[in-house]
Amino acid sequence: MTIPLLSVNNLSKIFHRRGQQVHAVDNVSFTLNAGETWALVGESGSGKSTIGRLVLGLTSANAGDVAFEGRSLTGLNSAGWRSVRRDMQMIFQDPLSSLDPKRTVGYSLEEPLTIHGIGNRKAQVAHILEQVGLRPQDTARYPHEFSGGQRQRIGIARALILKPKLIVCDEPVSALDVSIQSQILNLLMRLQKEHGLAYLFISHDLNVVRHIADRVGVMYRGSLVEQGETAQLFSAPQHAYTRYLLDAILPAHPVKEEETRVVANG
Repeated sequence: MTIPLLSVNNLSKIFHRRGQQVHAVDNVSFTLNAGETWALVGESGSGKSTIGRLVLGLTSANAGDVAFEGRSLTGLNSAGWRSVRRDMQMIFQDPLSSLDPKRTVGYSLEEPLTIHGIGNRKAQVAHILEQVGLRPQDTARYPHEFSGGQRQRIGIARALILKPKLIVCDEPVSALDVSIQSQILNLLMRLQKEHGLAYLFISHDLNVVRHIADRVGVMYRGSLVEQGETAQLFSAPQHAYTRYLLDAILPAHPVKEEETRVVANG
């Protein structure tokens, strides 16, 4: 039996806010295979971005387990995470959040290679910039000198430079104009084919997800209420909340009163 690249098992995360417990992620399980795009969709606050952070160890879970290539990541020390993160990277919604505004693009792209003791850094940086549609001489420029779409290409280059197997894409096109969104999505799909990448793709935009994902999981109030192959989920959604989301982008299918009531009751 083939072991999934990523296995998320009964994952839960509770935040404490104003004296109350908030179940941001509630007993979520799914798998992601090598070379596949698995999308998490849901409205703001549904827990999808928290799952991305839990997968990468950027925040700790209250319960459950994340396994990468069959190896549990629970309880890893800093050295263990350093070795794993060569294979697991992230693309952020706002690339400026991952780029130091006081450092050149070349410095920011070389930094992961330096941390992991990888040589021939300048040549690798020049090559990765060309792969994402930028110029090797752009290494001397600063993040603020680029457009939003160009900065996201730099963010993609930074995620890709360690040659990972999995990239968590957290709303990577939501801050971009529609015309630029399609360019970035096409770039991500091309890079996936060339490098055999797997994407955990987090988005609130079902049109984007339908374009890029092989399988989709639907998040509602911290729970994974439905998951399946993209074409099947879009053509025959099973959960009322999934139908509600699809109705928002498909006006030909008005929201039924009873479906709205089911969603409101959880």
